Parts: sequence; structure tokens; C-alpha cells
Amino acid sequence: METKTHAYEGTDATVTWDKKRCIHFEACVHGLPDVFDPNGRPWIKPDEADDNALLNVIQQCPTGALHLRLADGTNPEPMPTEASVTVDADGPLYVRGDVTIETQDGDVLLRDTRIALCRCGLSKNKPLCDGSHENRFTDPGALPDAGASDGDAIEIEGATLTFTARTNGPLVTQDALTIIGADGDVVTKPKAALCRCGHSKNKPYCDGSHRDAGFAAP
Repeated sequence: METKTHAYEGTDATVTWDKKRCIHFEACVHGLPDVFDPNGRPWIKPDEADDNALLNVIQQCPTGALHLRLADGTNPEPMPTEASVTVDADGPLYVRGDVTIETQDGDVLLRDTRIALCRCGLSKNKPLCDGSHENRFTDPGALPDAGASDGDAIEIEGATLTFTARTNGPLVTQDALTIIGADGDVVTKPKAALCRCGHSKNKPYCDGSHRDAGFAAP
């Protein structure tokens, strides 16, 4: 997994942008065009908006590519109160919470409040999404177990969510989480194994298809 973070300093705040995590969702460009101008040099000008406006738009970046740091060095972004995964139609898994991504050996790859995880199997920056799904991966993002009753009594306590990227296999968590389908259906799970090879017939869940597909990822 690669990172390439740039810092854009303003008078009262600094915006950081990780190029490797950006998939051009463009919430920033549409939300604050005077600050985020892809044709400008530099393309991010924090002084063109106040801190609250910057924070509001940056929190809409689903990949965590953008973050805000105030002049005193603090991060004003509030911690989500609940761990959740939103399945994007034809796209990645958008994860929110106090999220940690680790290897099968327990090495921490990333900790953040907003992360986009690859579910098409095509990313060159696994387990993160790098935009490779565009025009190459098709899945409506519906939940096959929407309306199931087994999760009705599950309560999510806190926002802690740790995913383990299994070698040549799925993304696995033993933490309770809410999964939101692309159509808005919601399921609550005590744990989950989510497909990251793109071949499961039970998306977004793993069904073992990675073995027959020869999926290879550390």
C-alpha cells in the first residue's frame, strides 16, 4: 500500500492531500471550488474559506485523501459515533469509524476515520481503492440479506472497526458494524467477511470465489 501526501498551508489551517488515496470523488471541487481548483497552482488554497467550511467539505471526502489540521496542530474532525460500511454501486466500500486496516500478521497499514476499500480486485494499491473499478467493474451494491432479522438485536457500541486483509482472500472484521447498501438498505452484523476479489456471487460478502479465481493480494 502506497501513500503520497502533500500539505497545503494556509494562515489558520493546513489541508493535507494523499494523492494515492484520491479517486476524484470531487466532493471538494464541487463543495468549495475557490479552495479546490484542479487547474490552479497550487490546486488547494485553504485561505479561500474559513475553517468550518473546510471541515464540512473535507469530511465529505469518502476516501480519507483529504484532512484538515488547524494552526495549533490539532485535527478538528469529530470521530464518527458508529462503525459503518457503505457499498458503492460499481465501486468501493466506503468505511467510516475509528477504522484500522491491518495485515494478516497484525501489522497496521492504516488508521483513519474515512477509508475506501477495493472490492473489484483491480486496484494497484490494495487493499485501498485507486479508482481502477471505473468502467471495469459492475455490481449494483445491493445487500443480499437486506431485511434479515438476525441483526435486529445487535447494538453497535462505539466506532471501533478493524479489518484484516487476508492474504489472497477477503477483508475480515470481528467487530460489529452497520452495512449500508447502495440502495439505502441497512444490515447490522456482529462480524463480516467482505469480498475484495470482485468475483463473489454474494457481494458484498465473500463466498470463497477468490480461490477459484486465483485472486492474489498480500
